[in-house]
Amino acid sequence: MRILCSLALSPSNARALLPLARAAAQAGHEVTVVSPPEMADVFADEEIRVLPLFTDMAEIVLSLLQQKRIDFVPADPFSAQTLLATACGPHVTDAYRQLLDVAEEFKPDIILRSGVEFAGYLVAETLGVPHVTAPSGGGQYLDPKLALAELNVRRAELGLPEQESAGAIHAHGRFDCMPPDYAFTAHDIDGTFAYQQPATIVRTETGPEWLRDIPGDKPLVVVSSTNVFASLMHSTVFPRILDLFFDGVVAGHLFEGMDGVEADPAMVVNALMPGDANPLTTVVKGLSQVDCTAVVATRGMPVDPAAIGDNVVVHDTIPQPLLLETAQLLFTHGGYNSVREAVRAGVPMAVLPELSDQAHNASRVTDLGLGLRVPSAGADDVAATVERLLSEPGYTHAARTAQRHMLALPPVTAAVDHLVALAGR
Repeated sequence: MRILCSLALSPSNARALLPLARAAAQAGHEVTVVSPPEMADVFADEEIRVLPLFTDMAEIVLSLLQQKRIDFVPADPFSAQTLLATACGPHVTDAYRQLLDVAEEFKPDIILRSGVEFAGYLVAETLGVPHVTAPSGGGQYLDPKLALAELNVRRAELGLPEQESAGAIHAHGRFDCMPPDYAFTAHDIDGTFAYQQPATIVRTETGPEWLRDIPGDKPLVVVSSTNVFASLMHSTVFPRILDLFFDGVVAGHLFEGMDGVEADPAMVVNALMPGDANPLTTVVKGLSQVDCTAVVATRGMPVDPAAIGDNVVVHDTIPQPLLLETAQLLFTHGGYNSVREAVRAGVPMAVLPELSDQAHNASRVTDLGLGLRVPSAGADDVAATVERLLSEPGYTHAARTAQRHMLALPPVTAAVDHLVALAGR
């Protein structure tokens, strides 16, 4: 069987699709992934062909800002319109042409895509092959009716026939790693095949040496919450995004006299969000008030050193699934990968959402008793929420119950068998 995978936007979407693609390749199927260049490394050392053809997220954001399709700081950061633009905007038209060229040569039996990548969906329609999505927070949050209207604009641009059914984006179902009773879908979606969230994603990932130095006499809080800046700040187009955001005034000052010199992204972010204006700094400040050990992944976001208490350890990246095996709490922005990893480890969550589906995920976590939404990025709210979750055992009991439901799901190899059945092979 030949499986064509298509990915867009955040590298987290590549991490969600990786276990499926890996299991299919190990079962002897031919797998080709088309992605933005920034995602190619996710598939390093895998028996998978990767074609880094699509546009990186930062360049998509820049284009949408230039077209005034999105605002850098939207009035409602959880608006479906922001996700709609980034998932179904004009960049899909170019991506379709690129992917169709690959598909006509590769001749896939099925297309496996991330939930917010729609060129793969349109190519599948064109070729008449089944399509299915990997586990995706954005994909299960996006309103299919809104997607239908926007994708019909893309169809008109490409000379494709209009689609009338909003449910067609899930015509052949979807994959998920949440048990049915713990589903996070914001809309009714038929044909979900649920399999067990893998305990590890990166096969070669091992515990760092500093893991041995974490004391065992206090609760361990793993922190993966970072600002949206962290997803954009290392891109070459970051200065141009800032220039649009600040109307050329602040950004021009920051980069003045730096022609030909690559600006330090951390310096730029520090200048834009000094002190408590930096949400990661306030999160660290709040955790520093709690009787716990906190391990923080910054993803390159700067943190005010004065805010870091003796109980807080800061690293650029951390092996999150591995750390969760020994943690008592995950502090997260509410990305769906992190939610699934916490449930897989039986760990409750403190959720401080930033964009799109994350507010929905935070509400669902709260409704299921798996954790709490943090009211704000203020240090006191962070501390109070974390202290409550650590002191009330009911949240851990609920998380462990959800974990057992997840562990009762079939393994990822069963999902590969489901792909074979969908493809009629």
